[in-house]
Amino acid sequence: MRKAAKVAVRAHERAMRTVRPGLHEYEVEAEFRYEFRRNNAWMSYSPIVGSGANTCTLHYVDNDKLLADGDLLLIDAGCELDYYASDITRTLPVSGRFTAAQRAVYDIVLEAQLAAIDATRKDAPWNAPHDAAVKVITKGLVSLGLLKGRVDKLIKDGGYRRFFMHRTGHWLGMDVHDVGDYKVGDEWRLLEPGMVTTVEPGVYIAAASDIPAKYHNIGIRIEDDVAVTSKGPDVLSKGLVREPAKIEELMASS
Repeated sequence: MRKAAKVAVRAHERAMRTVRPGLHEYEVEAEFRYEFRRNNAWMSYSPIVGSGANTCTLHYVDNDKLLADGDLLLIDAGCELDYYASDITRTLPVSGRFTAAQRAVYDIVLEAQLAAIDATRKDAPWNAPHDAAVKVITKGLVSLGLLKGRVDKLIKDGGYRRFFMHRTGHWLGMDVHDVGDYKVGDEWRLLEPGMVTTVEPGVYIAAASDIPAKYHNIGIRIEDDVAVTSKGPDVLSKGLVREPAKIEELMASS
């Protein structure tokens, strides 16, 4: 799985150096298919390469839109190598630089992911990473004015789900959504060394009349593959940059 993650990391880096306005989403997808096959790997699932409003569609797979200056591009793509899967997501600015609004939302998602990864520890309940991500995202959306009210009540009432409507992870192994229970009876399963899960919080802000225009069509997800160990979380895909400035730097190196 570590090898599959490394191949996927190289494919994402290849895409970051390729992305520019005027390309089609499928042309970026082709870079992944090339990099995977040249390493004797295959797509582990239909890749999501969505730009603009498509970043806010969770399982978008048409991958046929023209990349436009000022848009974001969300790429969810992993490979299968020797029967084991990887699953990585990064979100890029098509122009090579994030706008202030895009950066503000990106920083929230990155903080949420780091908190969720830190919670992916031996003997922690399966839901601990999700709880950590939800807390950071809800607090962040309140700070941006996209949610109003007390953070604890918004979490309790599910107010955050308008912008973060999926779980923070899933089992990963010989399938990209690998087998395994998430609960034992009515209790969340405890994480054990050797388990591998994705950690993939996101914020998706579709255009709407009650949303400031600067936030329209900002969909951001950051996903890495994390192994549970006795010493703490081990990020198998850690070789791929995720800090905004480093993403911009890598994109500029094309």
